[in-house]
Amino acid sequence: MSTLLVTGGAGFIGSHLVRRLLQRGDMVVNLDSLTYAGSLATIADVANHPRHQFVQGDIGDVALLRQLFAEHRFDGVVNLAAETHVDRSIDNGGPFVTTNVTGAFRLLEIAREYWQKLPEPEQAAFRFIQVSTDEVYGPQLPGKRAKTTSPYQPSSYYSATKAAADHLALAAFRTYGLPTIISHGTNTFGPYQYPEKLIPRMILNCLAGRELPIYGDGLHERDWIHVDDHAEGLLRVLDAGEPGESYHLGTGFERPNLSVVKEICECVDEMCPDLPHDSSLTLLRHVADRPGHDRRYALDVSSSERALSWRAVFEFRERLVETVAWYRANSAWCEEVTRGRYDGRRLGAPPVRP
Repeated sequence: MSTLLVTGGAGFIGSHLVRRLLQRGDMVVNLDSLTYAGSLATIADVANHPRHQFVQGDIGDVALLRQLFAEHRFDGVVNLAAETHVDRSIDNGGPFVTTNVTGAFRLLEIAREYWQKLPEPEQAAFRFIQVSTDEVYGPQLPGKRAKTTSPYQPSSYYSATKAAADHLALAAFRTYGLPTIISHGTNTFGPYQYPEKLIPRMILNCLAGRELPIYGDGLHERDWIHVDDHAEGLLRVLDAGEPGESYHLGTGFERPNLSVVKEICECVDEMCPDLPHDSSLTLLRHVADRPGHDRRYALDVSSSERALSWRAVFEFRERLVETVAWYRANSAWCEEVTRGRYDGRRLGAPPVRP
């Protein structure tokens, strides 16, 4: 049994990781500042678990971090605390720098301060996992895939700030020896994802008969991994990853956004034949593209699959059907987490030119 600090554990991927850690017997301290995308409603099922302690706080709060490390003597840290939505970073990049860069740096420093005082066996076993994204590599040409050694070419404030945090984590390893590991995940979907993201937003719009905005021609390609696969991959990074290394967590298969939305329409129409509107495909509307919208993300996952003895196993369509069913059945959760925070409008729209 390990005692782990999971930051951002009241968010989407973080909450799924927390559940898996508890299921296998670990102690989890869940640190989350509960900004708009983090909610106690997301972790209500584990709120009273005897091996789960929730702490509301910021990863930039040095005094709080020192207190938590001293009190719990962590065996590892998984940093999922981040601002993540590219559209929001277009509207306001400040919070992304504050959390993704400054916050990550302060968390690394307190972890290093704590780690350097550990006895040698505990030092060797300690791990700091910096959870990153495929977006740091920038767009990939057709037929090409980013390797763990590929250069970073971020296009948005979101991906640029995540790239900065990756560099800080690896610098902490190279300079001080702090056992840091980077994971790069692809687009993730499933239950408890905040409704501003593509798949839940389109599901909810379909169910409500609202328009389905498609950026540009909709042919931007993304690799979609189910959150259960992503969480399992993070466990393997934590257990089997080598300090100073990076690992790719994805399926190795990309889909155009337009195809994903059309599949959502098909799923909703099959599952909800009594909706008052015609085929959900009639709700599709092409709108002005996102500024700086990368055409294609693609990761080479082969080396990571071998190193971690891990592979994404869930089939996209099957899990998409389950995800549609979950959002249909959990309208109360959607209302709770968006009330006063997100009204469904588009974020990151290009400026209107006179």
